[in-house]
Amino acid sequence: MINPASPDPHTWVVVPLFNEATVISGVIATLLPHFPNVVCIDDGSTDDSLEAARAAGAHLVEHPINLGQGAALQTGIDYALAQPGCEYIVTFDADGQHRVDDAIAMVAAARESGAAIVFGSRFLDDRTNPGWMKRVILKTAVWVTNLTTSVKLTDAHNGLRVIRADAARQIQLQQDRMAHATEIVLQLGHTGLPWIEHPVELLYTDYSKSKGQSVLNSVNILVDLIVR
Repeated sequence: MINPASPDPHTWVVVPLFNEATVISGVIATLLPHFPNVVCIDDGSTDDSLEAARAAGAHLVEHPINLGQGAALQTGIDYALAQPGCEYIVTFDADGQHRVDDAIAMVAAARESGAAIVFGSRFLDDRTNPGWMKRVILKTAVWVTNLTTSVKLTDAHNGLRVIRADAARQIQLQQDRMAHATEIVLQLGHTGLPWIEHPVELLYTDYSKSKGQSVLNSVNILVDLIVR
């Protein structure tokens, strides 16, 4: 068993990256003391994200054009699984809204419980305040997602997840935009492997809201679910 306070060499953190040059260095700096294996997938950024991530010490994979977050996640998962000793994969957002302490706790929960998948949920405690309208829209999205999958979650569109390697090998994402978040839940459900949810806090900063964590983005989640 790995001490949560010590670096975890058997977990890879996958960070999809698109035009996050102003914050990605700080995100990587918070991850590396605990997770020395961080891979950023630059998804066709037009700013200095790639250079910033390289300077911060992350592994890098580059998409020459923007393929979407689903494709970036799949590239990162494939990269991590190809590395010797990879036991768990953490999917982690580049915009600073996820907390490293939550990722550490989720990996520990996976190891202690034997769960192959740990889904982060902002709705299992009261630390996150998305606002009433966003909350209603996200809860509706959860309801729609739960109609289509065997995995009944309280928060279906949270990008903070821990996936054991045997489960990750069964993921083949095809969807872009927000539909990939439902697709990954569906595919993980099909594995039949045990899963749990874990409470997490999402940090809604002015920056993260400007990058897509707005009410409009939540509406787009519903649209993607309806039309896919």
